[in-house]
Amino acid sequence: MSDQIIGYYNAHETKLLNDLDKICLSMKIFVATNYSEKFASDLQTDIHEEYKKLISEIPYIKGKRAQFLNTFLIITAQELAVYKAMKKHGKSASEAWELCHQTIKKQMQTFPKWKRWFLRCIMFSAFVKRIIAKREKNHQKGNFGDFNIEYIIGKNENFDIGVNYHGCGNYNFVMKHGGAEFAPFICMSDIALSDALGWGLTRTQTLADGCSYCDFRFKKGAPTNISSKTPEVEQVIKNIRKNEIN
Repeated sequence: MSDQIIGYYNAHETKLLNDLDKICLSMKIFVATNYSEKFASDLQTDIHEEYKKLISEIPYIKGKRAQFLNTFLIITAQELAVYKAMKKHGKSASEAWELCHQTIKKQMQTFPKWKRWFLRCIMFSAFVKRIIAKREKNHQKGNFGDFNIEYIIGKNENFDIGVNYHGCGNYNFVMKHGGAEFAPFICMSDIALSDALGWGLTRTQTLADGCSYCDFRFKKGAPTNISSKTPEVEQVIKNIRKNEIN
């Protein structure tokens, strides 16, 4: 893709690694509690090394409209590094994803409430809805790097705005770099994000589940309702939700 650059983040390696190390510190308590202090320390080192290998391969998509996609690509690379490090220690993909989920959840708890409110207001604003409605009417798709996005406006009470991902850069990145087993779990990062940001996201299928597209439907004020057609992933979702209720 002409708007996608590989190798862009080489010049930003030090900052990206420092950012990751801060994230690893926030997950250290969870790892130490559920495994051991030594494992937590060893894992932090291994995640750092795995991420360092991936940085030069993270796609960067040019243009202001792709900024949030670039953010998610960086998050995906971080999570893939966690999976690779956990796998090195004989841990399962589901264990790696639970660690990622708990870390995102903890990070979002420190995200200022006013920022969450602001982002939610912008996302569900009349301005954004008009843009999406216009794009849907004109059959205008968003093509950014490996992402191919179809826009949908809600016409009833089921959802306000929606998008179908017919191509996903996050999925492609994980598959390209040895994370096929982990790919369906990566998509579940949206659970903690939707909960914290008030997206009211409902999603029933993803490309990583083997479906033809990912169906994102957002409803302001609604609960997050994300499921997976991959049985192992669906079971982990149920277990995590059960633990959060208890």
